[in-house]
Amino acid sequence: MRNGILGAASAMFLVGTLAGVSGLVDGYPLYGGQAIRYLAASVILLLITRAIGLRFVRLTLREALCLGGLTLFGLVLFNVCVVESTRASGPALVGTVLGTVPLALALAGGRPAPRLLGGACVVVAGATLATGLGSGNPTGLLWALGALVGEVSFSVLAIPLLPKLGPIRVSAYSTALAVPLLAVIGLADDGAAGMFRPPTWAEALGFAYLAVVVTVVAFFLWYSALPRLGPGHAGLFAGLIPVGAIVTGAVLGVATPSAYDLLGAGLVIVGILVGLTAERSRTVSEVPAPGGA
Repeated sequence: MRNGILGAASAMFLVGTLAGVSGLVDGYPLYGGQAIRYLAASVILLLITRAIGLRFVRLTLREALCLGGLTLFGLVLFNVCVVESTRASGPALVGTVLGTVPLALALAGGRPAPRLLGGACVVVAGATLATGLGSGNPTGLLWALGALVGEVSFSVLAIPLLPKLGPIRVSAYSTALAVPLLAVIGLADDGAAGMFRPPTWAEALGFAYLAVVVTVVAFFLWYSALPRLGPGHAGLFAGLIPVGAIVTGAVLGVATPSAYDLLGAGLVIVGILVGLTAERSRTVSEVPAPGGA
């Protein structure tokens, strides 16, 4: 379980660091940029699968539907909803709604132990405080709720796939499938002329970080930890996303954490510690560890 804890914590912290590099790619067309990110990540992941001898695995219809749902909801629609919620209401509202991911995953894992549920609630409170209480309009809220569904789908729909595919192939297949879907959305949103352009050196550096660290490394760590911890315990670490953003901003000198930020980060850590002391449910604990990775 210790490896699962370290992997989940590292994955969510790294996802939080994307806030520190977002300024490098803010000027690039949004959906075209996401397509570039996932294309680069999928190429890296597929090269890794070839290098370590992982063969292509034929999926059953149920597994193919899970992979398609994971890609559509967990990657593509999640990004669309985050973008559109931010456009409608600003980043605070969607950040606050996504702060409820630990609670949502705790409930998705079956009947959570009271201590796990309590820890998840503390993590949600800390993440909400660290993110900033959101405010906005009904349109922004609906998009934010869609992003929450996507974030939960990213984990829940991966669980049936991980024993057969392992974390590397789940990451490789889902990122590769996301590229054409994001390209189609980019064409509809920005047009063929506006979707892509040559990136500046700063943008290229930002996309490289997003592809390698936030996608390849973080996806692998998360999908390695998920079967070991189960969605309820693993979901606790989603509260580290705003903590990662706070630490990255402080290290890069782009933002100084406030007292509320530090208090929120402290609550997240306390909630994780409380939740990890809860016993895992029998259903989740019987999920086998991933193979072939």
